[in-house]
Amino acid sequence: MQHKMPTLFIAHGSPMNAIQRNAFTDAIGGLGRTLPRPSAVLVISAHWRTTGTRVLNAAWPETIHDFSGFPEELFRVRYPAPGSPATANRIVKLLEQFGVKDDPEWGLDHGTWSVLRHIYPGADIPTVQLSLNRRLDLAGHLALAQMLAPLRDEGVLILGSGNITHNLGEVDFNEDAKPVLWAEQFDQRMALAIEHRDVDFLLRRSDPDWAALWRRALPTSEHYIPFLYAFGASDESDLISFPYQGIQNGTLSMRCVQFGT
Repeated sequence: MQHKMPTLFIAHGSPMNAIQRNAFTDAIGGLGRTLPRPSAVLVISAHWRTTGTRVLNAAWPETIHDFSGFPEELFRVRYPAPGSPATANRIVKLLEQFGVKDDPEWGLDHGTWSVLRHIYPGADIPTVQLSLNRRLDLAGHLALAQMLAPLRDEGVLILGSGNITHNLGEVDFNEDAKPVLWAEQFDQRMALAIEHRDVDFLLRRSDPDWAALWRRALPTSEHYIPFLYAFGASDESDLISFPYQGIQNGTLSMRCVQFGT
């Protein structure tokens, strides 16, 4: 019988994590050695936003360097994982009511390859991406994510890539920057909501006691939404664990979440 795959939310932070070795990259690198080997990986990255939902359907996706101002070494990185048209077609069928469409033009953006090159450095797991539909609110993304749950029984690892806090205006690009209090507070409150599967809090940016901190931690939601895919495809019987927790660059929560084993 096929092992039911866990779902993951992996923080990605600065693109530099792709080529650096630190406590965070060591932790996510360990996941590739402990997780059951998937038949394919479905990544929901903060960096592919579309009008309508799209699924990457390419036999050999390109490595996309969707950033600027970083060292040349980062632009030389390639992650030559194969695609999985069969998985893409399965996703189109599962999400039929959402009108998802194939996209053969997109590739693997840095939200995907910057973490996968640590988890699966051999780039030998077929990889598919699903876009973030700008037209959906948080509840809409969660509902879509729930429709992806059957993939777990088919050997597909569902992985959201983003950050639980993401305010570029308050990032300290000094690598030794100390965590700021508000980022730690929001990260810890999120951890509590995750552990208790508190859907009400996880979907309510307007929570009266936390609205100001929501706005500061996540001025926009695109880095948070990938978490909802890992959460939405999980179920109440899944063990919840945090493969890594910590703050980089003063304000970036690097908390990673695993649902299931």
